[in-house]
Amino acid sequence: MRHKKTCSCKFLSLSVTESSTFASVTKVVVVAVAGFALLIMVIFTFSLNLSQDSARLIGPGVLWSAVAFAGVTGLNRAFSLEVEGNTLEALMLAPISRDLIFLGKALGNFLFITVALAVVLPVFAVLFNLVIFRWEMLAISLLTIVGFSAVGTLFAAMSVRVRAREVMLPLLFLPVVTPLIMAAVESTSHMVNGRSWSDMSEWLQLAIAFDVVFLVVSAFVFQHILED
Repeated sequence: MRHKKTCSCKFLSLSVTESSTFASVTKVVVVAVAGFALLIMVIFTFSLNLSQDSARLIGPGVLWSAVAFAGVTGLNRAFSLEVEGNTLEALMLAPISRDLIFLGKALGNFLFITVALAVVLPVFAVLFNLVIFRWEMLAISLLTIVGFSAVGTLFAAMSVRVRAREVMLPLLFLPVVTPLIMAAVESTSHMVNGRSWSDMSEWLQLAIAFDVVFLVVSAFVFQHILED
């Protein structure tokens, strides 16, 4: 029993390390995601005549749309090491729970999106001249990234064997996370307009419900995807 638990812990650590090594240590995925998101925000900034009021109105939507679209770039690489090394079958034969495989991959995706968002937020604050470094923004960001990671890991696994997975993943991912993006945009909008926690509580509750549901559903479906 102890050996099995040790094996599981080692695999979880290895899976997270493998994903984060490809994403954050090599900086390839983080640079691509952050660069794409920054490019979207810069284009919007120079395309629109931003005043303080208009920045508060459209800024949150630009931020989270940019993060969502750019995040797909990194999620496409979630299983790239296994595909390129032809080790996906070996991963499925590993003597550990499929839930741990899902958790390891989701944590890896969580890490690279978090790092990319940490790069994007200061630039967003400067471009749109908004005060966003508050506890409310931390809560919104964590809830949004958790949802993105859970759903993204599931759909990355579903499209891993598809030849056109770079096209398939956005088609699957973006419609499903739309409620989460809406919750993030509305919550951020309330925050930049100086409103309280109670004003954004409904949207935060939506984000929490989304995360709980899709963490459970994604982990369950992930097992059957690997078996297929």
